[in-house]
Amino acid sequence: MSTTSGASIQTHFANLPDPRSDHTKQHLLLDIIVIAFSAILCGADSWVEVEAFGEAKRDWLRRFLPLPNGIPSHDTFSDVFARLDPDEFRACFLSWVQTVMTVSQGQVVAIDGKTVRRSHDRRLGKSAIHMVSAWAQANRLVMGQVKVDEKSNEITAIPALLQLLDVTGCIVTIDAMGTQTAIAEQIVAQGADYVLAVKDNQERLAQDVTATFAEAERVEFKHVPHDYAKTIEKGHGRIDTRECWTISRSDYVEALRTVDAWVGLRSLVMVRATRQIGDETTIFTRYYISSLAGQAARLLDATRRHWAVENDLHWTLDLAFREDESRVRVGHGAENLVILRHMALNLLKQEKTAKMGIKAKRLKAGWDETYLLRLLATP
Repeated sequence: MSTTSGASIQTHFANLPDPRSDHTKQHLLLDIIVIAFSAILCGADSWVEVEAFGEAKRDWLRRFLPLPNGIPSHDTFSDVFARLDPDEFRACFLSWVQTVMTVSQGQVVAIDGKTVRRSHDRRLGKSAIHMVSAWAQANRLVMGQVKVDEKSNEITAIPALLQLLDVTGCIVTIDAMGTQTAIAEQIVAQGADYVLAVKDNQERLAQDVTATFAEAERVEFKHVPHDYAKTIEKGHGRIDTRECWTISRSDYVEALRTVDAWVGLRSLVMVRATRQIGDETTIFTRYYISSLAGQAARLLDATRRHWAVENDLHWTLDLAFREDESRVRVGHGAENLVILRHMALNLLKQEKTAKMGIKAKRLKAGWDETYLLRLLATP
């Protein structure tokens, strides 16, 4: 099951610490990892389905795996992934993903959170897990992920995730929760630029940015140095117009009361989205700060690419992997299963020969062993 790029599961997960004691080991840890990953790639969404895949593909799996005691039971899969250290498992994921992606200069890395809704256990007082992931928009893959601590929020998870990533030369986009001075400083320190949404959680910043643009609009931007970009898209009975104004001249930026707290701040950004469906028109205006110089077209593109993470990642996980229906709850099982889904999604997104959606690709992989091998050899 090795690949031409050397990015095999065996290579990158071979040194994963086994959480089991020696006398309980009937199956090799690497066999368990490879079967689970292959099963999820082929459409399995639960440990029972993973076991069923293993039994159905026993002869095929024996071509690559020792399987000294056959296929593990679903209880074994559940127990191992519940006990597996997610930090160690994530480290293997990061090692693997770095071999299958080349970060392009200036690409958008969208950082966003998602709750796995049915991973809660009310009987034990356990909340649903919330994962923060980094999505490389140009590569169309997950760069990494961390779980938000139950007693914390994304503000503490985002720096931990950034520390795991090489974002040199990238544009990191985060919604308002992550608009924090320390996070902006960390992004710049790691050699990246930022585009951060501005809302009332940074009250003085929001007041100053909105007031700046309100005054500029009042005078129709006359004598206000700025850059402007506009896009129009038509389709499905609607017209979407997006406009972006940026102000980068230092006297405007330095007039912010909190400017000294924002490392690298160079631009104030306003994006207005207008959607027309028949006689109905809706308008949304959003504000941002950025370390980029005020190229409106570039900043408009970055904000659009951030919101694309909802469709490219979150919506796909729910629709094609049924993530929100998953009832895996024991131990670290839910978190480790998210990592397996991310691995599978990365391969399915990278494979270009099958012109179909992610769900259909999963089914095809389960039906067609030649296609499954092609996936496992991607890129």
